[in-house]
Amino acid sequence: MMYWMQPTHLITRKNAMVDIEISEGKRARTAYSFDDISIVPSRRTREPQDVSLAWQIDAYKFDLPLLAAPMDSVVSPETAIAIGRLGGLGVLNLEGLWTRYENPKIQLGEISSIPAEQATARMQELYKAPIRAELIKERIAEIRAAGVTVAGALSPQRTAEFHKAVIDAGVDLFVIRGTTVSAEHVSAKTEPLNLKKFIYELDVPVIVGGCATSQSAQHLMRAGAAGVLVGFGGGAAHTTRQVLGISVPMATAVADVAAARREYLDESGGRYVHVIADGSIGKSGDISKAIACGADGVMLGSPLARAEEAPGRGWHWGTEAHHVELPRGTRVHVGTSGSLTEILVGPSHSADGTMNLFGALRRAMATCGYSELKEFQRVEIVLNRG
Repeated sequence: MMYWMQPTHLITRKNAMVDIEISEGKRARTAYSFDDISIVPSRRTREPQDVSLAWQIDAYKFDLPLLAAPMDSVVSPETAIAIGRLGGLGVLNLEGLWTRYENPKIQLGEISSIPAEQATARMQELYKAPIRAELIKERIAEIRAAGVTVAGALSPQRTAEFHKAVIDAGVDLFVIRGTTVSAEHVSAKTEPLNLKKFIYELDVPVIVGGCATSQSAQHLMRAGAAGVLVGFGGGAAHTTRQVLGISVPMATAVADVAAARREYLDESGGRYVHVIADGSIGKSGDISKAIACGADGVMLGSPLARAEEAPGRGWHWGTEAHHVELPRGTRVHVGTSGSLTEILVGPSHSADGTMNLFGALRRAMATCGYSELKEFQRVEIVLNRG
């Protein structure tokens, strides 16, 4: 059985959802993953070449609604440049190996060859090397010299320490990314990052996340974020659900935050905050579903880690994999499926949704009769479960 509903009615209107009683005094609301929904074609179709995937955040325009995740297995200065030239945005991890070592290709090679049982412990050792402000400046300068938009990411814990080096180096977009980023972090030991004050004082647009609820997203929007990352990132390399028990199905999370964006648009008098799906996007169909649920763009990790040019050499891991006290990620073998160009814009020689990711999005939009990304956010979706 299929349930036909509009996206906002399907997963964001609380009065349209059924709470389930787990036990007396404890209830849970139904939530949906991308696998639980499908996109419905309309009465009109278009030619794929008539569809635009153009996306703009602040003053920066892109041909693809893509941010490459700030993970050492995905983005190096070289791949950030290549992704920029293909129309996307590569976000460099400014706490990764590239800012700890002069020539991190040695460490990257070691990580790709460590036996599985030793991987976590050895990665923890490799990432103990100090982050060097001069290397942050060198890596950003290398990307800037290629003439593409420059983006770098820090965790909330490192932002106060290194943001000046990042800004002085000439970054265009600043990303603050963690498993969960809150505008109201409470700490008895350290002074928490005041996001509202911090973002206000910067001269560059700031993208912040992850978050998974409308309330947390609204707080980040009110703090001045130009974009909000929805989800917990990591994807295939993430074990947060197993370690912490924290997880939110992405269709629900994206639609909730998109609804919060609409409310904030009215509240702020027209300030538009971009919603970026970050996590559980492994195939091209997931990109289409993320946009259909209200996202403006997607942040990709594992699909790009499969590129021939990827620094992980067929392996994929995130920052959580080498956490000093509580690793919440793992190094996974994703293999190599093609060049970065083939993976992003084709041509594809695979039918499993791992190549020509944005050609597939373009065709999905054309099949449903939409020519712009914001129009496609209104497409009808169905629930696949009976």
